[in-house]
Amino acid sequence: MKKLLTAALLPALLGACATTGGTYASSGSYGGSDYGSPAPAPVAKVAAAPVVAGLPLMVKDGLVVTKKGITVYTFDKDVAGSGRSSCNGDCAVQWPPVLAAASDDAQGAYTVVARDDGRRQWAYKGKPVYTWPEDQEPGDKYGDNYLKAWHVVPQ
Repeated sequence: MKKLLTAALLPALLGACATTGGTYASSGSYGGSDYGSPAPAPVAKVAAAPVVAGLPLMVKDGLVVTKKGITVYTFDKDVAGSGRSSCNGDCAVQWPPVLAAASDDAQGAYTVVARDDGRRQWAYKGKPVYTWPEDQEPGDKYGDNYLKAWHVVPQ
């Protein structure tokens, strides 16, 4: 079902976003004329590591994931330590940011960055983190290496 969804809807979504002048690629497109590599197969599910109190993220199987076990990603155009996200507008619709509450504070390698819309976003080692809507189950990594610009976050 997920591959059918990807094959049927993803080209249409990307085409619509590209024509609106997405804000995260210098050419106004999403990094290329193709749709990236085929989606990798889901990985086996195992027990999650403990969640750090107050954080919506944790480490599972060597990757940073949400509390629900959903994979998070970084974007190559984001500059580590800049305190800002480069993925705004249409990009943030396609790659939802992992948002931080106003009361959330940095903890260790987890920091909070500013977004253009005024919201706050979690970052890992200074790079903002995002989710990919195609990842519906713990262990899904369908966004990894998407357009060679989006990557899972290893611990």
